[in-house]
Amino acid sequence: MRAKHHAHHRHQRGVTYPTTWWEKFYSILLVPCLIILAVLFFYRGPTPSPTMPVLTFGYLGFAFVQTFTRLLIAYVISLAVAIPLGLLADRNALAERLLLPLFDIVQSVPVLAFFPIIIAFFVQFGFSDGAAIFILFLSMLWNIVFSIVSGLKTIPEDIKDAAHIFDIRGMRYTTHVLLPAIVPYLVTGSLLAWAQGWNIIIVVEVLHQYIPGGTDAQDLFGIGSVMVHAIAQGRNDIFAASIGFLILAIAIINLLVWQNLLHYAERFKFD
Repeated sequence: MRAKHHAHHRHQRGVTYPTTWWEKFYSILLVPCLIILAVLFFYRGPTPSPTMPVLTFGYLGFAFVQTFTRLLIAYVISLAVAIPLGLLADRNALAERLLLPLFDIVQSVPVLAFFPIIIAFFVQFGFSDGAAIFILFLSMLWNIVFSIVSGLKTIPEDIKDAAHIFDIRGMRYTTHVLLPAIVPYLVTGSLLAWAQGWNIIIVVEVLHQYIPGGTDAQDLFGIGSVMVHAIAQGRNDIFAASIGFLILAIAIINLLVWQNLLHYAERFKFD
């Protein structure tokens, strides 16, 4: 029975299309949700000023959507960069010796130390959101990179030998061996990356503190800046409501998304 169980798991280790109703549910909703969030993010119609907050569910909801979309964009960019970097670091012993210490050094550099320079760069092009997204990207990236590297180390030698025997190389080896192997670690690293992003969202949305002679009008509208301005204006009701809304939203995301992804990733683990 155990041998059959192992064979069943190994048979599923490949990049496959969704098969269960729950996986199809995610696939059907994911793209429309991303489109809706992108439209809400780039829409620049009448937006409540963060310096004059109005305590309504719609106000907090729209602020959260703005913040969430910045995090989502940063996360997608982090994935696009982290996966090739992780695969490159595992390519051979020389690449590992060179890249892993470099990654560790770069990760240790405080990202926010360069925030004023990053803001100055993006403000030149009138893209303040870019500064926030870039900082979020840097804060998320290394959690994912090191998780991917750890996942690649767990691939058993017999799996690698079998791939060599059956002449599975290049892109086939990447899609059928490497990518499935890192799925559990990618999910865990992503969870840590989002936690890191939530931790610094207040800082990256309150831009005026990093701009010489900056004003509140230069801040980005989002749940983080709403909380900061609420405290500054003595609006404890706004602050408490924002904290409660943020905790509730993160809990729902964790329950509906991350818990299911963690459960789904279990099928890719090597027993």
